[in-house]
Amino acid sequence: MKKIALFLVLMTTLLSCSLDDPDRYNFYVLPVESYTMPSTFKVGVSHKIELKYQRPTVCYNYGGVYYVYGTGADSFTRTIGINANTKVGDVCAEELPPLSDAYFNFVPQEAGTYTFKFYKGSDEDDADGDGNKEEDLFEEVDIVVTNS
Repeated sequence: MKKIALFLVLMTTLLSCSLDDPDRYNFYVLPVESYTMPSTFKVGVSHKIELKYQRPTVCYNYGGVYYVYGTGADSFTRTIGINANTKVGDVCAEELPPLSDAYFNFVPQEAGTYTFKFYKGSDEDDADGDGNKEEDLFEEVDIVVTNS
């Protein structure tokens, strides 16, 4: 009986495999063009933060909100961007699609000042003159969270 079960599992596994190459994807974090959020938050209450972003072409697929918690001394910092992907080999027109919308809900667990760092892209040309190329740029917003 065990041999029959093992044989069935083995056959199912072999027959379910495809010999074709699986789809491959490139993954990106896109900049946040604009955002809308309350000016203050309350502990334990859900607050909607709305985002607008630009896909470079229609081949870029939304992959969720990029959301990273800070740690240690930066534990009240949140870094926000837009996850996106493209299928390798897709051919796309170069025209820009309209701005897209996304949102997430933020529920603070502690009172204090939270810093939201919205990803704005990379400083590829060293436009700020600090000598660093490919430096990530952020717009920072401090929001006070109260207990009541």
